[in-house]
Amino acid sequence: MENNDVKISKKKPIFPVTPALQKYLRTYQREAKLPIGYHDLMQFNEAFPLMDKFGKDSLWEGPIYAQDLIEPLHNGLKEIYANLKASGNLRIVEHKYIDKIEYCTFGNTHPFRIRIVNRLNDVYDYFYIKKADASRIYGLEMEEILSPNQVNYLVDGDTLVEEHIAGIPGDVFTKGQLYTPEFNPTRIAKEFVKFNERCLIMLLGDMRAYNFVVQITPDFDDIQFRIRAIDFDQQFYEGNLKVYLPQFFKENLPYVKMSMEQLTEKTVLQYQQEERSSIVHRVRSERHRLTDLRDVSSKEELTTPENIELLKRSMSDYFKDSNYLKCQNMTDIIELNIKNIIRQVKL
Repeated sequence: MENNDVKISKKKPIFPVTPALQKYLRTYQREAKLPIGYHDLMQFNEAFPLMDKFGKDSLWEGPIYAQDLIEPLHNGLKEIYANLKASGNLRIVEHKYIDKIEYCTFGNTHPFRIRIVNRLNDVYDYFYIKKADASRIYGLEMEEILSPNQVNYLVDGDTLVEEHIAGIPGDVFTKGQLYTPEFNPTRIAKEFVKFNERCLIMLLGDMRAYNFVVQITPDFDDIQFRIRAIDFDQQFYEGNLKVYLPQFFKENLPYVKMSMEQLTEKTVLQYQQEERSSIVHRVRSERHRLTDLRDVSSKEELTTPENIELLKRSMSDYFKDSNYLKCQNMTDIIELNIKNIIRQVKL
């Protein structure tokens, strides 16, 4: 593995949810009629910066709403949470209240982060409300279908609601826990290799350390790790191949160094093959959904012709496969990735 700094587009446009994508979302129970939308949360008068526990700017703000807006907003947010978690059953929010609404101007979808608390035991949860971006929705769907992770989200027009993905942010993990003595570094390195492989096959870009989390699960004889993406804004948009390989981001250098220290070329190939085999299994079990997603996304304009041309040539060189040059869009490239790993697994 090598590591170089990677440049990505400063501002990726937000792509609208088309009628065809809406139909797909309805078919797979991702569409919902919500009581309030993203635009309602934008009706704040002013906001104040929020600091992290070290006194640094967190890049989140605390919006201040007019008094008469607070109750309907909070009631609407509780109903949204019930839709997200319990198919609209309001019994789950009977004893819950909205504790915080936070707003972030960083990133493409300018999310709101909502903290909801159970007043009976003070247990809290988070969820997010964002501008609906077709790129991000396709990223969430690819994650659901091709990764070992489940994602929970809803879409209503130009509003996207996402469940919180728990875990330690990748950049925080490197600073405080990467070399924790009781952690097996080989297991962490193995997961990074698999994550790297999965991102390339799915064309999920910009997986810098602060765009993924590390999940830690104690097992009966060791500790298991999983690296999960939490940002899907750069789903098959960029033309630069390195954007889809986390190993090339300078923010991920600690993971790259650990992988180089702990793994041999043979074990890297083994873990890559394991991930490909897992993807093939998921493709077979979700082939109808994947076909439906392909049929919709292949007709959408989700990047530029220049990016498609650049990426298909780079993929052709990287995999030594001229078939990539025949691809007409980003969906074709992902489909060829999947076809190739199916062939490899059969060998």
